[in-house]
Amino acid sequence: MTVKYNIVERGNPGKPEAPKKFYPSVTSSGRKTLRQLATQISLISTVSSTDVMAVLEALLTTIPQELVAGNVVELGDFGNFWLKNEADGAATAEEARATQITNLLPRFHAGKEFKKVLATVEYEKA
Repeated sequence: MTVKYNIVERGNPGKPEAPKKFYPSVTSSGRKTLRQLATQISLISTVSSTDVMAVLEALLTTIPQELVAGNVVELGDFGNFWLKNEADGAATAEEARATQITNLLPRFHAGKEFKKVLATVEYEKA
C-alpha cells in the first residue's frame, strides 16, 4: 500500500527566529463516504450494503454515547477510543472546577491489526 506525501516548509512556533525546515507531510488522496465504505464491506462479506449501513450508523451513534458515559471504547485489534480534555490550571486542588475544562477531545489508539497495516506502508512523493 502506498501513501503519498508532499514537502512543506514549517517554522518552529516556540522559536520564531529559528530557520524554517522542510518536512514530508502525508497528503489525502480523496474521501470515502460512509455509504461507499458500506458498499466495499458488502463486497467482501455476505451482508448487504443496507445492513452494513445500519450497523455503521448504530456504531457511530453508540461510540460517542459510551465516551460521554466515561467509557473507553475497545474495538479489538482495530483500536480504542477515549476522551481527553484540555483545561486551565488552578493553584490548589480545592480551587479546581469543571468550568476550567476548555476542550473535550476524542482520541484513538490503533490496535494490533491496524498497526500491522500501517507497518506495510510505502511512501510516494505526490
